[in-house]
Amino acid sequence: MLPAPSAQPAVQPAPRPYAQPAPTPTPTPTPTPTPTPAPAPAMPPSAQPTPQSYAQPGVQPVVNWTLQVIRDGQLIDSYQGSTTVGQARTDTHHKVVEHTVGCKDQPAGSIDLQRTITVSPLRANPTESILAIDAQETLEDDAAPTTAEGCALPPQPRQVHASHPGLVVPAGQWVNWPIIDKNPALAYRVRASLAPPSQQP
Repeated sequence: MLPAPSAQPAVQPAPRPYAQPAPTPTPTPTPTPTPTPAPAPAMPPSAQPTPQSYAQPGVQPVVNWTLQVIRDGQLIDSYQGSTTVGQARTDTHHKVVEHTVGCKDQPAGSIDLQRTITVSPLRANPTESILAIDAQETLEDDAAPTTAEGCALPPQPRQVHASHPGLVVPAGQWVNWPIIDKNPALAYRVRASLAPPSQQP
């Protein structure tokens, strides 16, 4: 008898290589766009900010001013100057007068009608100036007294003192400051403006 054939081993299929799963791609973050600010609307010329002065920052501007003395509607004296804000300028004018007295019109002693004006700019910009003003003057009355016989006497002098803490003067305009209502009527007329750049410090 032939020996029984031995069982052949079953053929095993070749192992397949283990496939690695493909890595999941990480999404790249999309940068968020930065919003562009809308341009500011143009301001009309009337709404543009007004410059404070021609002077450099930290430097006080210079003000050109004129003060006229008006007596009974007539210009009798005038002052003017260029003064830095925060400073003061004082000017004194003299007017010596002499009157005749008595029925024989004898000359009397002379008197000095002295007027002292102090002007101090407090603030200034291209549209207006603010001035502190102090004034002292010797003033004669309009009417001259007479004696009982009708002979002339010299007008009586009196002292006048006026002070304004802050007169607002629009640029290019005259501002009236009444001092005495009558006998005589006395007023100061003031004009002031910021000095041009060539006069600024």
